[in-house]
Formats: sequence, structure tokens, C-alpha cells
Amino acid sequence: MFHTILIANRGEIACRVIRTARAMGVRTVAVYSEADAHARHVELADDAVPIGGPRPVDSYLRGDAIIAAAKATGAQAIHPGYGFLSENPGFVDAIEAAGLVFIGPSARAIRAMGLKDAAKALMQDAGVPVVPGYHGENQDPEHLAGAADAIGYPVLIKAVAGGGGKGMRLVERPGDFADALSSAQGEAATAFGNAAVLIEKYIQQPRHIEVQVFGDGKKAVHLFERDCSLQRRHQKVIEEAPAPGMTAEMRAAMGQAAVRAAEAIGYKGAGTVEFIVDGSRGLRPDGFWFMEMNTRLQVEHPVTEAITGVDLVEWQLRVAAGEALPRRQEDLTITGHAFEARLYAEDVPAGFLPATGTLDHLAFPEGARIDSGVRTGDTISPWYDPMIAKIITHGPTRAVALARLGAALEKTQVAGLVTNLEFLGALCRHRGFAEGQVDTGLIGRDIDALTAEPELPTERVALAALAAMGAEQGGAAGFALWEPLTQSLVLERGETRHACTLQRIGTGWRVCVDGTTFDAEHRAGSWWIGGRPVRERAMVIGDRVSVFGTPTVHFTRPDPLDVKVSGGAGGGVVLAPMPGLVKAVFVERGAVVQLGDRLASLEAMKMEHTLTAGRDGTVAEVLVTAGQQVEAGAALITLAEE
Repeated sequence: MFHTILIANRGEIACRVIRTARAMGVRTVAVYSEADAHARHVELADDAVPIGGPRPVDSYLRGDAIIAAAKATGAQAIHPGYGFLSENPGFVDAIEAAGLVFIGPSARAIRAMGLKDAAKALMQDAGVPVVPGYHGENQDPEHLAGAADAIGYPVLIKAVAGGGGKGMRLVERPGDFADALSSAQGEAATAFGNAAVLIEKYIQQPRHIEVQVFGDGKKAVHLFERDCSLQRRHQKVIEEAPAPGMTAEMRAAMGQAAVRAAEAIGYKGAGTVEFIVDGSRGLRPDGFWFMEMNTRLQVEHPVTEAITGVDLVEWQLRVAAGEALPRRQEDLTITGHAFEARLYAEDVPAGFLPATGTLDHLAFPEGARIDSGVRTGDTISPWYDPMIAKIITHGPTRAVALARLGAALEKTQVAGLVTNLEFLGALCRHRGFAEGQVDTGLIGRDIDALTAEPELPTERVALAALAAMGAEQGGAAGFALWEPLTQSLVLERGETRHACTLQRIGTGWRVCVDGTTFDAEHRAGSWWIGGRPVRERAMVIGDRVSVFGTPTVHFTRPDPLDVKVSGGAGGGVVLAPMPGLVKAVFVERGAVVQLGDRLASLEAMKMEHTLTAGRDGTVAEVLVTAGQQVEAGAALITLAEE
């Protein structure tokens, strides 16, 4: 076994690898960018080496600097985590040339699966079913459009070198193909340095089911399936294992196909074979097709660990050190059910835009596994993926595991920036999902209901007012003439303002919120408002008050001396919704545009976002150029006043 490994990654996956390595008595070395100098993975590792600036290309994508750090610290092997250089065969070659061990598959195996078109041809030769489509080398737009016509709409454009939903577009009509192709190729070129795409038939009621495989370079086993159908814009949101509705016959067929795929390329280490499944007529052995193979550990690997009892990172280290597969196929079994929810810093009402900011408060409940790379006080920066944590629960049945996930989300506390926490909770309460009726279109179909703002009980505002005035600690008691002193404050939530007053009454308080009055008393560690116990907890940080529960709500106390001046032309000013890089500008001064027309595209956190016109009008000014870095809120384009 290795005595020291270097982890060529950051965030939660770096912390995850450190946890297992420490349990095995293996020393760990972290690498970090300037933005991550005080990150959690740096703190947890036994040693840490700076490798460059905050941009990934200046740090986590610098294979030479990472290898130099490994050599300088005495590391014998490098664990890539996921993302960054984890599926870069050139990096593997360089590691081995330096006399080190790559904890993962061979460069040959990564190359075999790295290009989707070649991988599909290889899988077809190995007897693995593949989706009908065009996987050729001719990338002429007219040729690709003809291939799409031959396959039949709807079709899916996919980057041949891609993954994670990048460079992927669904096209439902021939008239939309050209724009979708251009956008997909541009995003693919940025993310992977390769603009080539393939075209596939789009399955109408698809499910995304993947199989975890593990090989030693000769033989492979599978550790059953995961259902990752709950997606938004091809990004996984909640994953589970095993797949609901899975039959023994279907599981055997998918497992055997996945093992054939792994053994066909001499696979070594942890990998995932992803299948698209036709869920329109239930799960059938003839209704699944190979999509791609991820030649690394997946983000959602904890659900497999939960149902099998296997530590996949431990297996990675043992097999990379020369051991045989730790278990035979017949020794692997499924126990219970598991879910994983991805908690992100993102603005759901604004269309799930990635968010940045400081985590003023972060706390998780007991009873759930939490994989996280951040803690209270850390900053979610624009340079990297905005994941805060993965919340994993396990239970003897699917219903119990899902109930535990819902309870864990309800008790999770995040303050300081916007997150998708309430959205995850709404998914857990979705009737169809609870019944196992999952497919990749579920979120899109029910997005309005899932993102609807729940009604805010007035008692929640009263609790926030009590916290804001420090009532639990006694508040600012006093008298005005012969009456108890009345204290007033305003709480804002978005565009809504709540006028509140508090008055000390005996050992308790009288709280008035927008004309509704409650008597409140703090006893036995909890507030009682209106004669009923309140289970939620409130926290004051600066001028903000957070009330944690279902839903979690955040208020601000406006400074009465702070007079804000607003300006602009309403929908006539296009602002950057987040920090990012201007990828393209589609209009010039004097252009006539209509509501919804594309004006520019912005790249942030590895995703491309299209900015559109908020109304009909004429472009007055173009304030940016392609390639320019902009901050959140920066004016990009203005339309002439109506």
C-alpha cells in the first residue's frame, strides 16, 4: 500500500478521498489555487502545495505543477477525484513517465471511452446495445442536419468529448437545428477543447440509469445500478440506488452489459457505464442503450456505497497498489435503498443561475452522511462548481430513505447566499417522485409547482422579529410613561416589507406583524407564539435574519438612513447575472431586436448562459466585447428608451 498520495482536486471530493486515506493510514497531500488557500481540503490534508492562480487553467489543470508537487512531497500516487484532469489520458501518461502511479484506469482505457462516437462503435463491437444515431467524423453543419433528418426528430446533439451536460442540446424541430448546433459546438470547444459533436435519437420518456463497475485491468464486477433520472438541464439533482421498478432480469442484463464494456477495454479502477432507458413501457431487458462511460469516480458514488457497504475509494487505492479485486460478483449484494441530494449555491427563481458569496452559517443534522468541502465562513467563488454539499440518506426501503432525506433537508441550515435547498425539499415531497415515477423530464414538466414560493406563515415573520430584537436574551425592555415601551422594525424579504412592533408583556412579548397580533413566550428552549410551540430556529447575522425550517426564509433589516437610488431603463438594460466571461455578442449598435432575441452569451462556472432581450427595441449601446471578464450586475447592452 502507498504511504503517501497526492489528491489532484479540491472541494468535497478531495475531502472525501482524504477521509478514506486517513482511515487506511495513508498520508495525503493537497494542492490548492490562490482562491483555495484556506479551503477545507487544505486544512484536512497532511501537507499542501500551492499550484497557481484561481482560474482552473492556472492551477488544477496544470498537470506539470501537480506532478512536481507529488515528487517534492514524496507522494507515490495521484488520485484525480472527478472533473479537472481525472479523464485526461495525457495526464496519466505524464504521471507514469514520472515514475508515479495514477489511481484510476490506463490512458488507453480513457482514450477508448473519451470520444463518444468511438466509444459507441467499440461498445457495439462488444455486444453492448447503443442508441441509433450519427457518430461519424464529418462535422459539416449541412451533413449533420441531414443526419438529424434521417434519424428523425427530436434529436440530441452531444459533444463527443463531453460530459456533465456540457455541449448538449435537445432539438425538437429542424428549424432550430442550426442555432442549437452552433451553441453546442461553442460550449464543447470551451469545456473540452474539441467542438465535434454526434447526433442521437432522443428517447421520449427517458430514464438515466447507470451501473457502477470496478476492474483490476483484466476482470471486472458491477456494484449494481443508480437511477439519475431526476435532472435539470442534463445536470443530476437527486440520485438513488437501486433504481425504482428494477427487475432481477433487467438488472442482470444491464450489469452484464456494463461488465462487458469494462472488460473490453481492460478497465482498472472505479468507472460508471451510463445507459439511456426507455421508461414508457416499464423496465425491460431490451429497452436500454449505452450512452457513455465515465472513467472515474462519480459524484453520486455514495449511494452505491450505502447499499453495498463498499468503500469505493478504499478499493481504488488497493487495486492501484496492485491488489486483486476485493470481492467476487457473487459476494456483492444490495441492502436497503439510498438517496443523494446535491445542495448548490444557485438562484432558483432566477433560472438556477450559479450564485457566489460567503457562507455565514452552515449546519447539517445528525443521521445523514454529509460530503462537503466547505464550512461556515467559506466563500463560494465564481471559479469553481458551486456545490455546497451532498446529503446522503439510507433506509431499509425506498420510502424510509426518502423520508430521511426530506427530514435531513428540512434540518439543514444555510445562510449568507441563495441555494436550491427549498427546491430539493419540494422534489422530496413530489407525489410522482415518491411513487417512483421518475424520468428525465419530471422536473421540466412540473417546474412551476416545484419552484412556487410557499405561503409564508405570519408566525415565521414574528419569530424573525423576536430574533432581530434579541427578545430571547431579554431585548431592550423599557417603559414610555405608564405603558411598556413599543419597539418597531421593518423586515424585508425580496420586494415584500413587513411592519413589525414588539412590546414587553410580563415575562413574554406581544408581537404585531402587518396588523396581526400574537403573544409570544420563550420557555423550555423554544418559542411559543400564539399559544403554539415553534419548532423553527432563527439566527441573526449582521442585518440579516434567517428562519430555518420548511421553508427556510431570509429577511433583511433595512437601514433607515440608507437611501438607495435606482436607475436604468427597466427591460432596456441587460445586466450580467453573475461574474463571468463574455463568450459572444450577437448584436451591434442600431440593431432592431424583439423580446427574447439572443443578445450575448456569458460563460460562468463551466456553463454557457444566453442573455436575451427583455422587450422589443433598438440596441443603443454595446458595452462589452467577446473575451471580456465582467462582474455580477455589470451593464452589457442597453436598448434605446421607448
